[in-house]
Amino acid sequence: MKIKEALYNTCQTFLDSRLEVIQHAILDIQNALQSETKSSAGDKHETGRAMLQLEREKAGQQLSEIQKLQETLQKIDLQSKSNKVTLGSVVKTSKANYFVAISAGEIKIDNTLYYAISASTPIAKLILSKEISDTITFRDASFTITEIL
Repeated sequence: MKIKEALYNTCQTFLDSRLEVIQHAILDIQNALQSETKSSAGDKHETGRAMLQLEREKAGQQLSEIQKLQETLQKIDLQSKSNKVTLGSVVKTSKANYFVAISAGEIKIDNTLYYAISASTPIAKLILSKEISDTITFRDASFTITEIL
């Protein structure tokens, strides 16, 4: 279970840092909006405000996306053990290792590389519900599931 916890914690840290960046961006946009209000008038002023409003909407969407990812991560039971690949499974294959959770890229634990992937990615859709020794073909490459944690 140590590997699963380390992968989970790395995903959580990944989300926390993304959240912090977006919160700073929202704060910067709000400050800019307030200074726009205090400064010039006219068309240039309206364009500046419109651009900032668009930026704020985009940041709001990113914030919402991160909250959904956090909800997905919180659904993972680190103690659960399954014979089939489910959300939260660490899947070792003959080609690569995966952590089915959120898309957080490559994670190295004890010199072993894992890919944190969302359950909605094409590779995850292929391995979900599979068992040890099942063979999967993805992009003309075949690999076998060797271990599920």
